[in-house]
Amino acid sequence: MPTIKTDISLPRGVSDFLPESAAKIGFIEARIRRIFELWGFRRVITPKLEYEDVLSIGMGEELKGRTYRFDDRQTGRLLAFPPDITPQIARIVATRLTGWPLPHRISYSGRVLRQTEQQAGRSREIFQSGVELIGLDSPEADAEMIAMAVEAMQGLGFADFKIDLGQVEFLAGVMTASGLCGSAMKELREAVGRKDATAVGRIVAESSMPEQSRREVEALPRLFGGREVLDEARRVTSNSRSIAALDNLQQVLEILDIHGVGEYLTIDLGETRGLDYHTGITFEGFVTGLGESVCSGGRYDNLTARYGFTAPATGFTFNVLSLLQALQRQPELEASIQRDFLLFNVGEDRREVLEVAHLLRSRGYTAARDIIRREYAASREYARKMNIRCMLVIGDHSSGGSYEAVRISDGRTVSISKEQLRQDGLLKFIEESQGDEPKWQM
Repeated sequence: MPTIKTDISLPRGVSDFLPESAAKIGFIEARIRRIFELWGFRRVITPKLEYEDVLSIGMGEELKGRTYRFDDRQTGRLLAFPPDITPQIARIVATRLTGWPLPHRISYSGRVLRQTEQQAGRSREIFQSGVELIGLDSPEADAEMIAMAVEAMQGLGFADFKIDLGQVEFLAGVMTASGLCGSAMKELREAVGRKDATAVGRIVAESSMPEQSRREVEALPRLFGGREVLDEARRVTSNSRSIAALDNLQQVLEILDIHGVGEYLTIDLGETRGLDYHTGITFEGFVTGLGESVCSGGRYDNLTARYGFTAPATGFTFNVLSLLQALQRQPELEASIQRDFLLFNVGEDRREVLEVAHLLRSRGYTAARDIIRREYAASREYARKMNIRCMLVIGDHSSGGSYEAVRISDGRTVSISKEQLRQDGLLKFIEESQGDEPKWQM
């Protein structure tokens, strides 16, 4: 009878992350989490499932359209996989933390699922690591988010990156003053988002907007770059809402100068992202050579009110998989997949090798015993394939009570006593580059 083959492939848009990739993701998340902790943020863990009607309260139409929903057999209600963690934080703050003093400094790390178009390479899973600062309506709070994003990028080893700042109130002021509505407004927003000056000019020419509004709208596609953008915006802008937004952005920039991160900043006053969600400063982080943002965020003062608790808020999140793509060849990221020791036991007695493994782990090294009985060469090859940096040969009584430490990268060998394993020079030996003379410090 013929064997029926079962399709064991994964759904499109999700992935298995094997040990090396998982180690790199863990390294990135740990670096980001440490920055969040240093800035005083406390972690929460959100559920992977929510009732769809509760979750949708905190989502815009775009996210609602990308949410996975299914029936709950226990209650008959619709359940949903969250497509973003920020609405969950808003629910938690509004319903679980109402008796706590403000502000709330909350961090999180987790995976969300989003419906995607049928495009190759688009992931349905997004690894998010982010923060929300709830209860402060202050330029300093906005600046803190941006400065923290810069610090995290630096901590991950990036040098060539930019944080692009926007102010949706500036754009909203210009759009409102134009008097456009309906399809004309939608078309204008799309043209401004594309930086399509020709399309913007055509829409303006076909409208009956006031002359001052014409100048404001026609300037939008070119209001991006350095701080000179603020001066240009002030020259063409007269509506009070946009002027107040420029004042706010100027205050944030002055605080960011105190943080010492001004060299990483650019400005885009024609940024349309989040126009229906954000209420002030927005920002995105970009790394040279990567076509998508690695982090995004901004002020959203209306979200917690949807759950019954009115509070100003700002925050941002990193896309961890985008960071992974940008960091693939960084030395520290590569080092994160390495392990320290494989213990090769020559004799039959396992007591000594288990004692040595315990000692190494107590010193902070990773140590795995090669339990499979195989030849020395086979164990060394296993260590190489598993990215283990050093093999420690245990139980060769002819060595006079010492062990052999074999550096896998080049085969260099030193003799090490049990006492020397307790000292700090061991890791120096296994980290030395290939071709260096083996060193041991007493």
